[in-house]
Amino acid sequence: MKATKLFTDFFNSEKAGGLVLIACTILSLTLANSNFGTDYHHFWLTQFQGHSIEHWINDGLMTIFFLLIGLELEREIYQGELSKIKDALLPIFGALGGMFLPAGIFLLFNYGTITQSGAGIPMATDIAFALGILSLLGNRVPTSLKVFLTALAVIDDLGAIIIIAIFYTKTLLWTNLFIALGIFALLLVFNRMKVRNLIPYLIGGITMWYFMLHSGVHATITGVLLAFAIPFGNGDEKSTSYILQHFLHKPVAFIILPIFALANTAIVFGGDITQTLTESNSLT
Repeated sequence: MKATKLFTDFFNSEKAGGLVLIACTILSLTLANSNFGTDYHHFWLTQFQGHSIEHWINDGLMTIFFLLIGLELEREIYQGELSKIKDALLPIFGALGGMFLPAGIFLLFNYGTITQSGAGIPMATDIAFALGILSLLGNRVPTSLKVFLTALAVIDDLGAIIIIAIFYTKTLLWTNLFIALGIFALLLVFNRMKVRNLIPYLIGGITMWYFMLHSGVHATITGVLLAFAIPFGNGDEKSTSYILQHFLHKPVAFIILPIFALANTAIVFGGDITQTLTESNSLT
């Protein structure tokens, strides 16, 4: 089935956003390795309400990014490239390979060492940068491939979040997690009852995010859950899903993702770079 126009428009806006993302990455790397590097790095580590600014960006602002991506995938499942079961299964199997193959390669280089327990780290895909780079290719990449890679990256990230929550989280607060999932279930009931007003979903989404944040599970998963709880309807311009999706395009592309890039690429290249790149952890 032909990809929906809204998905195409999303990537058109992201093409310009992708350029901003790359520019912010270069700027951040430059500042981090300049005379202002220490102050720049410490700025992102500044504590606010018990968490660093970087943490609030990664677990807060990026939830909105995942909400938008979830809405895009929901539309493709109902009306676009993923509307057929066989097409929807392909990114699922691709994501499984994208999770366990990197973990296997990591273990190949690190088995028997103190770092072998970090096998879960390479399982996740940095979806923000992946889609940003992909968007720069524009029409040279078929829309069907863009949809596939978007779905694959989201499933890969969600799988990694679940694995990290199970095997790497020292303290998982089950009460908060169950409350968050209970709110998600309530939003699904609203959906079934054909509640079209966006406000109850946004209030429920914020509350769900709060409890997910304090459960030990990466809070960005809330964005995807909320996206699939919001009614799709008939998918026209008056539908709840369409209105929110259209509203989020520009803020995500030109505000949230650039801030994310600035906060997460403050990397200092110290010492012998060649030696660093040839270490086992770098090779994986």
